[in-house]
Amino acid sequence: MPLSSLRILDLSRLLPGPYCSMFFSDFGAEVIKIEEPKLGDYVRWNDTKVGENSAVFHSLNRNKKSVTLNLK
Repeated sequence: MPLSSLRILDLSRLLPGPYCSMFFSDFGAEVIKIEEPKLGDYVRWNDTKVGENSAVFHSLNRNKKSVTLNLK
């Protein structure tokens, strides 16, 4: 994959950031998504669920690693 040598830290929360980092992960970059410990990503709670999370969340965060971290 063309971006397999990259490691990207995704600190975004709204649609444009995860959408952009989705393309990086699709092209082979290692994307690590950082989420707030108790709330997580807002998109998780949208309607049209697949399991516990929304279908949009699964689509936007495919091929990413996810961790929680309190940055405060």
